[in-house]
Amino acid sequence: MRPEIREYNYDWLMGSTLRAAANLPRGTKKETELSYRYIPYFKNIGKSFVDAGDPGVETLELLARYYENILAARQQGKKIAATTFCNSPVILYAMDIVPVTFEILTAIGAMVWKRGMFDYMDYCCELGMPETSCSSQRGALGAVLGGLSEKIDFVICDTPGVCDTNANAFAFVSEYLDKPFFQLNYPSSLGDERSQQYHIDDYKEMIKFAELHSGNKLDYDRLAEVLLEVEKQDVMIADLEDMLMLKPTPVPPLFSLALYAGRFCFSGHKQYTMLLESMIKTAKANVVAGITGLKNGVEKLRLFMCYIDHYTLDVNFFNYLEERGIASVGSILTRNFRDNNDYVNEMPGSGYGIDTSTPESMLDSIAQMNARLPMVRSIRGPYDKKGMWLEETLVCAKMYNADCIIYNGTPGCRNTWGMVKPFTRDIEKHGYPCHIMNDDAFDDRVESWEATRERLDEFFQIRGLL
Repeated sequence: MRPEIREYNYDWLMGSTLRAAANLPRGTKKETELSYRYIPYFKNIGKSFVDAGDPGVETLELLARYYENILAARQQGKKIAATTFCNSPVILYAMDIVPVTFEILTAIGAMVWKRGMFDYMDYCCELGMPETSCSSQRGALGAVLGGLSEKIDFVICDTPGVCDTNANAFAFVSEYLDKPFFQLNYPSSLGDERSQQYHIDDYKEMIKFAELHSGNKLDYDRLAEVLLEVEKQDVMIADLEDMLMLKPTPVPPLFSLALYAGRFCFSGHKQYTMLLESMIKTAKANVVAGITGLKNGVEKLRLFMCYIDHYTLDVNFFNYLEERGIASVGSILTRNFRDNNDYVNEMPGSGYGIDTSTPESMLDSIAQMNARLPMVRSIRGPYDKKGMWLEETLVCAKMYNADCIIYNGTPGCRNTWGMVKPFTRDIEKHGYPCHIMNDDAFDDRVESWEATRERLDEFFQIRGLL
């Protein structure tokens, strides 16, 4: 790792940058515009969120708060747990443990910092991780392994489907830093009693582990409060999902990113509730005005991302969609499979509910919520089996009136790369043009944004979509 990279604590660096960005619009519009002169490297990313209105500013505030929680943990006497986006932070917040989600922190760095996450990613490889491991962990993980972040106390992760690179990344950091490690297993199926009980029992063991290493007992009254906040958030998410179905959709592309980033960071936390309220207010105002959420005012195309989005510098991917008049109707990350969402009715047994009546019912609710997080739910086995990736994609594409479907991932997504071609052939048979992006969602050294953009334009033009 280059010496200049070691000059800064990564958490402080990103946290300070996001806090400054969140404060940009606090002055007058003229003051905000003048401020852009003094932040040439951060102008485009700051402007993208500020121009998105209150929801964009709330997103910056949420991300800044996430870093501030990490930076203040030691002073507040809290433990820090390294975890994955496929493990809900609900129990951690209920136990007053601060989560550090590698994938979220990597995505933030990739979008915000012109230098990118490259040095951190490469440092993981210097220490022994393969280059073909998932870049979503290797970014923030490089800062952790290099001693350039707040020190983690223990590791709690979920096995997202059969994604071995995700699971191995957390095992690696535990071994390298000699930190206590607990890995939840994903249930082999959804809805059946045996699998459900196995997952609940696994959660109980995780709680014992967290109690042992944090020194905090799980307060079930506090857990009930967190779950009631999740209940409120799920209702608002369902409202946004319903508005995504409208044609034209009143929901801007950037809202999809904000929706799942907020859920991965602050599920059950009021910070996420405020963001959702802001997005709903903006989207409903667009509905009343009879306009699309796209800035150019014309919806030419509706796109469904069957896997993850692209997190290149300055949220270029989302700005690209805006410029081309392409509405994003979400991705595998947007969906939450709460039983009050319409697409769940098309896949019986796929949804979860929330019950706060007893400690056992609360654990059951969280276990089922966790089993339906991205990849844990969708990529747990053969893509074309009942309730799996293919069915989910087709149901969502139809329900949200998608005109085409795009796959994007990282070179480390070996399970999806092993089946994406037959998967897209099956999708095409149902009438949806498909495009496979051969890039890395977090590392544009694999394919530059300029090349990615050209290939997207080529796909839309050749298939007669734009």
